[in-house]
Amino acid sequence: MKVNGYMSEKLLTHRAALTNIVRRISIQAGEIILEYFDGFKDKATVQKDDGSPVTQADKEAEIFIEKQLKELMPNVPVIGEESYSCGSRPDLSKHDYFWLVDPLDGTRSFIRGGENFTTNIALIHRGEPVLGVVYVPQKEEIYYGYFDSDTNKGHAYRFYEHSDNEKAMRTRKVPKQGLSVMTSGDHPNDVKHQEFLEDYKVANIIRCASSLKICAIANGKADLYVRFGPTGEWDTAAGHAVLRAAGGDIRDISGKPLRYGENKDDIINPDFIAASGDFFSCMELVSQED
Repeated sequence: MKVNGYMSEKLLTHRAALTNIVRRISIQAGEIILEYFDGFKDKATVQKDDGSPVTQADKEAEIFIEKQLKELMPNVPVIGEESYSCGSRPDLSKHDYFWLVDPLDGTRSFIRGGENFTTNIALIHRGEPVLGVVYVPQKEEIYYGYFDSDTNKGHAYRFYEHSDNEKAMRTRKVPKQGLSVMTSGDHPNDVKHQEFLEDYKVANIIRCASSLKICAIANGKADLYVRFGPTGEWDTAAGHAVLRAAGGDIRDISGKPLRYGENKDDIINPDFIAASGDFFSCMELVSQED
């Protein structure tokens, strides 16, 4: 979708309309990915320098998304996981906005034939995620959230393509019976993770791939996801925007919200906690008591 320069700038502050455009881009990218998932095209899986897998689906979907975003907003830089891995380093110093893209989050699940892989697109404004779209191609579900530029009010929704049903999302209060904790099957719980959870009552642990762990919290189906170990900013940005719009947040272990694009040397997240707003309130109370 091509727009003139004036309309491009207006869209940055008309985020409901911009979100709808990004949703369409994510669905089209998902159609590209499904051609590989369904076996119509060879996934051509290889390993990157960091040991993580990448497929032709990752690459082709990212090329499509970047092209669409650059046509939509030529002056807004785009950072994609695969292009960044290949050495592309846009200069963000003169830009208030930029896009963060993970074309296929949950690649390991995708390779195994699992359903929990997503396409993530986020808009960052001065370090904060203000718009995010997380699309689940195999399930035809979209999680999305954005903040009004004038009121800073958050809006978060889950949309089911097959039923054309849209549902507003909000994080829940911490259940009395204990926390539902999201975790990844590809990154098993380590000692730090277990030690962190010792301070809390845990009702159950749910294993899930990709940014769906964050979206489950935004949708009021879980309470907490703790990650010790490196992740890229593209892994969390879209889910972070959705979670913030739904009343939650992602913070580092010291309690500071994650910021994006502010480290010139790398684009790696610190260890972090993704949780409902109520969990963070309880966490602050416990800290004050200590």
